[in-house]
Amino acid sequence: MPGTYSHLVFHIVFSTKGREPHISLEVADRLYPFIGGIVRHERGVLLAIGGVEDHIHLLISWRPDGDISGLMRNIKSRSSAWIHETFPALRHFSWQEGYSVFGVSSSMQATVDRYIRNQAEHHKTVDFRSELIELLKRHGIEYKPEYVFD
Repeated sequence: MPGTYSHLVFHIVFSTKGREPHISLEVADRLYPFIGGIVRHERGVLLAIGGVEDHIHLLISWRPDGDISGLMRNIKSRSSAWIHETFPALRHFSWQEGYSVFGVSSSMQATVDRYIRNQAEHHKTVDFRSELIELLKRHGIEYKPEYVFD
C-alpha cells in the first residue's frame, strides 16, 4: 500500500491537581485556544474542547506516528507554565499526574463532540468522579477506585 491511512480520534480527560476549581470561564476562554495551538504544533487536530472548573475534555484527531503520552506531557507542562505567566493569582496551579484516554469510532465522534462541548450543562447533574468512573466502565477499563483520584 503506497500510503498510510488512519482515523485515530481520542477523547482525553484530565483534572486540575486535587480537582481544585481553577479553570474559571475567563481562564477557559484563553486556555482552550492555547491548548489547541499545542495540539496543532504537535501535528494533531483539536476537534473539540470543553470542561468545567476542575477538569477538561479534549477530542483530538491524532497521527499514526504520534505519542499520546508525549502530547499530554507537552499539553500539561506548556499550559501550566502559560497559566502561571498569564494568571499570576494561579501561581499554585497544576494538573493532576495522570489522564484518561479513550478511542472514539467514526460512528460515535459526533456524540462525543457534543458531550464535550456541553460539559457545563452535563455537570449540573453529574460530578466529575461519577463521570470518570462511568467513562472507565463504558470503555471496559479496569481500575482501582483508590487510584483513580489523588
